[in-house]
Amino acid sequence: MLGLVILSVVTVVIAAADRGGSLAAGDVLITLAKAVGFLVGSLLLGVLLSKRLFFLASKLRARGVLLATGLAFCFFLSWISGLIGLAPIVGAFAAGLILEDIHYRDFVDRGEHGLEDLIHPISSFLVPIFFVVMGMRTDLKSFLQPGVLGLAAALTVVAILGKQACSLGVMGKGIDRLTIGFGMIPRGEVGLIFANIGLTLSVGGQRIIDESTFSAVVVMVIVTTMVTPPALKWSLGRLGQAQKKSSCR
Repeated sequence: MLGLVILSVVTVVIAAADRGGSLAAGDVLITLAKAVGFLVGSLLLGVLLSKRLFFLASKLRARGVLLATGLAFCFFLSWISGLIGLAPIVGAFAAGLILEDIHYRDFVDRGEHGLEDLIHPISSFLVPIFFVVMGMRTDLKSFLQPGVLGLAAALTVVAILGKQACSLGVMGKGIDRLTIGFGMIPRGEVGLIFANIGLTLSVGGQRIIDESTFSAVVVMVIVTTMVTPPALKWSLGRLGQAQKKSSCR
């Protein structure tokens, strides 16, 4: 959520700079307030209204009502987010937090599939297309440029160490923070979406994120995604061995 708020503020700052104007601190605060207010407001209203919305939708006995209602709800929040000057991903993220299974329990109780099961065929089709498009936007020639692989390595190291630092904030007795940090390493599609938005932003005709930087981000996403499973396997195995030794004692 903090990343989405920062994305909204940075987008407005870059847009103002591209117009040749200066952005006052008050404008930044207004954008910050809009982003935080939208996320908090949509979550509060969503919790209060979405259950009622799906209850009314369940009165319709036609097929596909749950899927249509869920997608419409997501698209509506994305549209509202764009309407007030925020990135549409902010609205989609808020919709994902709101749409809990308890809200459409009436559909499930009468024998229909849950929203997650209904979305699965769509995501199975669209997610590979998304990653293919992101790969097509990666300029392989940029890896021949000096510094691109170094930037990718630096981003990867920061991504790994940053999540380990975040794991230190997890409180509780007997918690394995190393494993938690490993589990948070992957950047995945959200990092690619942020980088893709950066490709569309420019100041004075100069793009904020060029092909070289975008390629470095793609490498970072790939590496952090691939190293996480073996890292978790090793960490969980280490934890299991430690528990066995303590039980034998």
